Amino acid sequence: MANTKREKLFTEFPPVPTEVWEAAIAADLKGADYERKLVWRTGEGFNVRPYYRAENLEGIRFLGSQAGEFPYVRGTRANNHWHVHQTIEVKCPKEANAEALKLLNSGVDSLGFAIAKEDFSAADLDQLLAEIHIPAIEITFCGMHTGRIADLVIDKLEKEGVAADAHVAFCIDPIVKGLSQKGDFCSPNGEKCFARIQSLIERTRAYKHIRIVTVSAGIFANSGSTIVEELAFALSAGNDYMARLTDAGVDADTAARKIRFSFAVTSNYFMEIAKFRAARMLWANIVKGYNPEKECAGKMMIHARTADWNQTVYDPYVNMLRGTTEAMSAAIAGVHSLEVTPFDASFEDPTEFSKRIARNVELLLKHEAHFDQVVDPAGGSYYVENLTQSIAAEAWKLFLEIEEKGGYTEAYKAGYIKERIEASAAAKDKAIATRRQILLGANQYPNFTEVAGKEITEEAVTRHMAEGNTLAPYRGAMAFEAMRLHVDRSGKQPKAFMLTCGSLAMARARAQFSCNFFGCAGIRVQDNTFFKSVEEGVKAALESKAEIVVVCASDDDYAEVAPKVKELLGGKAILVVAGAPACMPELEAQGITNFINVKSNVLETLKFYLKEMGI
Repeated sequence: MANTKREKLFTEFPPVPTEVWEAAIAADLKGADYERKLVWRTGEGFNVRPYYRAENLEGIRFLGSQAGEFPYVRGTRANNHWHVHQTIEVKCPKEANAEALKLLNSGVDSLGFAIAKEDFSAADLDQLLAEIHIPAIEITFCGMHTGRIADLVIDKLEKEGVAADAHVAFCIDPIVKGLSQKGDFCSPNGEKCFARIQSLIERTRAYKHIRIVTVSAGIFANSGSTIVEELAFALSAGNDYMARLTDAGVDADTAARKIRFSFAVTSNYFMEIAKFRAARMLWANIVKGYNPEKECAGKMMIHARTADWNQTVYDPYVNMLRGTTEAMSAAIAGVHSLEVTPFDASFEDPTEFSKRIARNVELLLKHEAHFDQVVDPAGGSYYVENLTQSIAAEAWKLFLEIEEKGGYTEAYKAGYIKERIEASAAAKDKAIATRRQILLGANQYPNFTEVAGKEITEEAVTRHMAEGNTLAPYRGAMAFEAMRLHVDRSGKQPKAFMLTCGSLAMARARAQFSCNFFGCAGIRVQDNTFFKSVEEGVKAALESKAEIVVVCASDDDYAEVAPKVKELLGGKAILVVAGAPACMPELEAQGITNFINVKSNVLETLKFYLKEMGI
């Protein structure tokens, strides 16, 4: 009976053809250009349409595969369990061990040890791993002398008879991390590095869960790359490892199973979901080209870490929101392990509170939202499947372009990788400066009353440009933060006064826009509901002793109001008009030259006003 009712219900709502939808959209657009108004051109190089239907899935070849099946778009396994990862800096092995035990009792099941002790020894390793049941968790080692640390770890695992059961990864990465930091290998063509990697692979050949190489793809994203570039460069670097290892005599199955990928995950929610799905598919096909004995050798192990690039030092609690949505993208996409960056990591050593919040994000996604109970929840979504296809196509195109240049290593040495990333970073910087890309708390909706505390240093907001052929990770908000910190430490408290008059609705809207505009520089803003006359508004403005007076009215009001305000101010404050009225040329002819609107370069405009105020 229930099925009969359901079938009858569906018959009452016949399908609507695409042509009908398009006709309705065309009518609503009233002659406006469809492509220009509704089609989004992404920074990744492809278009996203305003809506997708079942017919848009036609021609997508990877559809129909299941999780655990080649090409692994839907995941490398038939479940969505991921490991909750946190990294500990190891300066004192005893203190690091105490923190590790605490984390394991707090829900973490994947530990990262960043070795920061120059003379780290076997005894230090014993102390670091004391009371930790190694087969029960995952462990990753990074930091100083990782190759030497790897030998110490393997010695310990073999001595204790747990090497076959241990899940251990080492962040050895001369191709991405080495080149990006130094611009070249530490030895000619990297012979010593790769000989070391090969010896570690041969030594751990029988240990299925020990990964020697980690492709540090997050470096690209945190240096300003697009999602497509991060993916393509990571795949190209992985392919370089496969080529070098197989040329050295390592079989394809073993080589592939010793490689791990570490990506950043940004706030571009659906694009990041699609990125990880596309990554698995493309890597599976790359490995397949080496003719492994087992198809499953092409399963990509993905570690994800929420991006540093998105974090802000002002209004830092917003970083919790960023980390949560980024973690959601990674979890939905089916990564192997995930680390949420603590919200204060951009300006201080993370506190106990911030680290607890970071891991609790993942625990909530697992135990409250049950994200781990559904395999590939994005599967079948017309939108996400098309994003996956588009990202895969663009990344593969770029991958082939790099291969034509001789592979990742040769392309990097020629400066191609850096050139591409710097161009993308410059485009992002411009988008942030003009608010085409929003970073809450930095270039939009700032906390007006916030003043930088002593924990925020000039170093924390200073972007260091790359020297030579290297990459320099940075945060997108740094330019705004450096400007605002300069104001906070200047000893002055510049003020912008909102002179609201004329049309009430437009006055309020423009006052809100202007408050957000000037607040991004740490300029104190004085908003006002409404002034019944220009004289009343100017009198209040002069009494406030504000250095900037912003006239907030409608375009029709400005021709009369703005000149009158200018006359009454008498040059005692900088006059700014909020908007881009048609009468702008006439106002400029009368000496009114300062305007702010949605097309303004917010960063450069604010710098100009600060200079005018002598700050």
